[in-house]
Amino acid sequence: MPVMNMIQALNSALDVAMERDPNVVHFGEDAGYFGGVFRVTAGLQKKYGLDRVFDAPINEAAIAALAVGMAAKGLRPVAEIQFADYIFPAFDQIVSEMSRIRYRSAGQFTQSIVVRSPWGGGIRGGQTHSMSPEAFFTHIPGVKVVIPSNPYDAKGLLIAAIESDDPVIFFEPKRIYNGPFDGVPDSALTPWSKHPKGEVPEGHYTVPLDKAEIARPGEAVTVVTYGTLVHVAIAAAEASGIDAEVIDLKTLTPYDIGAITASVNKTGRCVVAHEAPRTSGFGAELIAQIQEDCFYALEAPIARVTGWDTPYPHAHEWAYFPGRQRIINALKAVTEAA
Repeated sequence: MPVMNMIQALNSALDVAMERDPNVVHFGEDAGYFGGVFRVTAGLQKKYGLDRVFDAPINEAAIAALAVGMAAKGLRPVAEIQFADYIFPAFDQIVSEMSRIRYRSAGQFTQSIVVRSPWGGGIRGGQTHSMSPEAFFTHIPGVKVVIPSNPYDAKGLLIAAIESDDPVIFFEPKRIYNGPFDGVPDSALTPWSKHPKGEVPEGHYTVPLDKAEIARPGEAVTVVTYGTLVHVAIAAAEASGIDAEVIDLKTLTPYDIGAITASVNKTGRCVVAHEAPRTSGFGAELIAQIQEDCFYALEAPIARVTGWDTPYPHAHEWAYFPGRQRIINALKAVTEAA
């Protein structure tokens, strides 16, 4: 089985999807001739032509609107937003059109759209290239939100998203796109930082859009997370000596509450971790649902490890980024609570 990093796996997913279905098209800023700023679409325009892989103007609202029109006419567009930080001009189209057309047309029209975008911090991108805006999109009925944590899932989830008849916001953790980043302190390194590749089948396969996975089994405490922090959480569990079970959500909406509650009912303790700011982050939704479903099994308050309620910093990135030590501290606090 070929070994790929996440960039290669995503490129393979797009290649497979476009080869199988002539209705799949891909476009975005620098996504055509250049192959994207992170090279995810490299070679696709040459293979599939200008009609199916093309560049878009610097106008995120127009990119989303074009995808809406294409999908209404039966195409399966994959629209790239160059960085997740730039997605907000497209927000009205996503909320007001993309998420509602299937509902308000009683199923006459679908929105088979994937909006894919590099997401998250850890590359010294500063406040305009490091955001984790997933919580905004989990609040929109009719939209799925997906964040993979490894190359195998990235390919399978992207193919599944393209084949879905509902719009999918597909965030790609650029911290683990293709390997370690110089200057990352030891406290932030993860096994995935050092070994960024994984085995990925060449052909077609899918990963379900509504199933979480136990990334590390354990008995003492449950860690619920996604994206880059799956690997940080695993590293924290191993460094702390605490037998933590790490759940990789993969999909935030709809998220797999059954997998979460089964784990928390077993361990009786829980830590929720994400890169985004704390207030109204997706972790708050998870904690509320866990408390509703697992109240009588909980032996300690649920802990949160998140980014801070500030713009993402450049100079103090590793004080902001939820690194290994912060998760270790939370694991200890939760497991030592009476």
